[in-house]
Amino acid sequence: MKNATWKRWFRPVLDLCFNSNCPLCQRSTAQEVCLDCERQLQQCRWTDLQPLAEGWPVLAWGRYDGALRRAIATLKYNNTPQLARPLGQWLGQRWQTYAASVALPALTVVPIPMHPDKQKSRGFNQAELIAEAFCQHTHLPLEREGLLRVRATEAQFGLSAGARADNLANAFAVGEVLLNRRSPKSILLVDDIYTTGATAHSAAQTLRRAGIRVYGMVVVARTMRQEG
Repeated sequence: MKNATWKRWFRPVLDLCFNSNCPLCQRSTAQEVCLDCERQLQQCRWTDLQPLAEGWPVLAWGRYDGALRRAIATLKYNNTPQLARPLGQWLGQRWQTYAASVALPALTVVPIPMHPDKQKSRGFNQAELIAEAFCQHTHLPLEREGLLRVRATEAQFGLSAGARADNLANAFAVGEVLLNRRSPKSILLVDDIYTTGATAHSAAQTLRRAGIRVYGMVVVARTMRQEG
């Protein structure tokens, strides 16, 4: 675990000293992504700072489309965890702009967890890596195991709204670190993508059943139209 953490955070430092290839286009770059790919990603950024109203604020950095959609897929499926760092930092910048305009409770950041078997297969949880970079930028406290994925679920893609909810039933549990707190802070959930909101609401419901307040959620990308 320590070795994996060292590689994750020191690889960008080494890449700055020794040019590597951009994981999105394979051109040589001294950055985590090349300037051209960063420009394309920035074009996916939402200009509206208002969070999505879902009964709680859901703040997204960008649209789940085009270059940003490809970047998230590359992060998750092409073994490029270093992409989580710039995405998490940009999300942190968006959060700080939002936070300057509202009154906020004390918050603890909790990433949406993966089932241990799936995380072992992939090698990392992209939501956790995004949350790490987000917290480095915002200085909010991070609780990596605030939520646990206790039941393996099917991929949500292609499922109806009802099937998504059924798929996630009893999938999460509250981690002991939150259960044992005498006065836990409100929770800010972090994930890579927000589509129908089924995953977010299932996670929030699990926390609330344990008496833990959930403030809202931040995500790198959300779909342009919510489905059900």
